[in-house]
Amino acid sequence: MSDILFSVLPLSSALIANLETLNYHKMTPIQEQSLPKILEGRDLIAKAKTGSGKTAAFAIGLIEKLIIRNYAPQALVLCPTRELGAQVANEIRRLVRFQSNIKVLTLCGGQPIGPQIGSLEYGAHILVATPGRLKDHLRRKSVSLGKIKTLVLDEADRMLDMGFHDDIEGIIQQTPANRQTLLFSATYPDGIKQLSADFQKNPIEISVEALPTGNQIKQLFYQIDQTTKKKALTQLLNHYQPVSSVIFCNTKALCRELNDYLKHQGFSSLALHGDLEQRERDQVLVQFSNKSCSILVATDVAARGLDIKDLAAVINYDLFPQPDVYIHRIGRTGRAGKEGLALSLYSKREEYKLEAIKEFQGKKLQREQITSLPEPSEASRLPPMVTLCISGGKKQKVRPGDILGALTGEAGIPGQNVGKIDIFVHFAYVAIKRNSAKKALERLNNGKIKGRFFKVRQI
Repeated sequence: MSDILFSVLPLSSALIANLETLNYHKMTPIQEQSLPKILEGRDLIAKAKTGSGKTAAFAIGLIEKLIIRNYAPQALVLCPTRELGAQVANEIRRLVRFQSNIKVLTLCGGQPIGPQIGSLEYGAHILVATPGRLKDHLRRKSVSLGKIKTLVLDEADRMLDMGFHDDIEGIIQQTPANRQTLLFSATYPDGIKQLSADFQKNPIEISVEALPTGNQIKQLFYQIDQTTKKKALTQLLNHYQPVSSVIFCNTKALCRELNDYLKHQGFSSLALHGDLEQRERDQVLVQFSNKSCSILVATDVAARGLDIKDLAAVINYDLFPQPDVYIHRIGRTGRAGKEGLALSLYSKREEYKLEAIKEFQGKKLQREQITSLPEPSEASRLPPMVTLCISGGKKQKVRPGDILGALTGEAGIPGQNVGKIDIFVHFAYVAIKRNSAKKALERLNNGKIKGRFFKVRQI
């Protein structure tokens, strides 16, 4: 975190006040370096990892340029995955809540296209989209990009890795030539350099450190035998007992297999991979973020853009051959100045991967032996929270305050026992402390929310 305040920037007083309420006081390094240039209207190519504060950097910049009375799309953010798209859109909505009539639309796959077309008919100020779904809308002529002032390519390297180059090129060609183009990438491969050369005008180049300053992440590497790899993982989990952890696998099949194994061993575990339906993916992320599930077993693509606050540990069950992927993975822990833990399993034949990581970071790696871990103390594997699913959401005009009021009012649940509340189109999810979950479920099923009865179940 830098010592430079957001208040020194030429931002509207309403936006500054909203930033204060969101505890955005001092800028992160990427915000300090990029925001003044973004506000000047300069094109930008920035090397920054997930969790660096880049979303707020480009969001603040594009918000300041909006003409509220004009409902033609004025800003477009392209993201590689629907999970990242949803995360970016939610962050932008938080930043624009001081201005109630700014409309942010998410155009991503995994959701029916019909409702998206319907929403577009009423116009929007900001579009957050994945390339494939936006291409579908452009083909159907359900959206026009002719008024775009700011184009953001978020995690551009990953979009290129996923084969979106031609889609991106086709999309950009439908935006005005005088637009501002902001390109954010974790790495600078040749494809990124070419993309910048083709579509940016004299861009400012900015780079922040790949790892958090102060080395808040403790990195430990455990050599194991492949035949006892699953057992080694349980040893790590039993010893360190992280409150929340993401375990990375390199394939969807292994992700499913490992999740089944952990659940069989009594751990609170869920899998996140590309074969899940959107509603399933939403439920998984809700349960993990609200602390009703302790372990998320994920592939890199599925977890791209995952931003979970206070993530205790990242575990590399599989190491990836490219060291930048390792950096991206472990960067999800140790955020906001807090300590993080990165644990990695490797076999003798994977020594080359460790050497690549060592060279990439420019420092020695701490190698440990599984056999050196002491026996763990007895501890419950049950997460502290339970998630209840309510059969009503934005469509039924259900709001977080309605759910909280129903729980703390008629249900008599103490406010401190109610956790995170997530509202989707047709469903809502609320986290309840485990000792109050049964009572909350019973009372909500027999009582009303906003004067209506809704079906409620535990997931």
